[in-house]
Amino acid sequence: MIDESGANKMSKDRLMRMRKPLFWGILLLSMVVAALFIGSNWIAGNRPRRLRPAEISEYKGQNLSLIDDFRENSIKGPQHIDIENYTLAIAGFVNNSKTYTYDDVVNKHQHFEKVVTLHCVEGWDVTILWEGILLKDLLDEAGVDERAKVAIFYAYDGYSTSLPLDFIVNNEILMVYKMNGLVLPPERGFPFQLVAESKLGYKWAKWITNIELSDDVNYRGYWESRGFPNDADVPP
Repeated sequence: MIDESGANKMSKDRLMRMRKPLFWGILLLSMVVAALFIGSNWIAGNRPRRLRPAEISEYKGQNLSLIDDFRENSIKGPQHIDIENYTLAIAGFVNNSKTYTYDDVVNKHQHFEKVVTLHCVEGWDVTILWEGILLKDLLDEAGVDERAKVAIFYAYDGYSTSLPLDFIVNNEILMVYKMNGLVLPPERGFPFQLVAESKLGYKWAKWITNIELSDDVNYRGYWESRGFPNDADVPP
């Protein structure tokens, strides 16, 4: 006969034998999962960056970010504008309200190129070759009233932001229609994006449809009215 202590010992031995395969199985599974995780990160880190056909990745010896390096963070997702029916309006404190078609803006004004870095409040940045027109040239055509202090930019998706007129003029701020040699894709603001150099990304309005000249220096746009600083200066 097997006494009670012997039975307990046999039960413990049997339990240990059952646990060993389970232990080694869990260990093996953990190693496989770890290998897959490390491998996927290595692949992601070494995956070639996608260069769009004819996209410029270097300009005068300076490496550029790519269009697809941007992160999508617009308030309603990419907007798709029917360019045949598109107009850009300039109104407010101007001598003559103006309305432009896309071709009016692109084909009847001097073009400028400039490499500028966009800094996002989320902590990422991209350096792009932008091509467009001086915003000042459009405003001069409308005639800036002496009461005007700020330009308010309204976008197709309901977004808005503003910049002081002095900042626009003194910093030769561009409104652009190309990036890295390509026409702006819809997700990047086609037909026009503001390049608010030295300002954080929420000042870089996309899909611009209206520009209003105003005396309201306290105007707050979409993010500014939600607590973001109105000056939006890029930290040094």
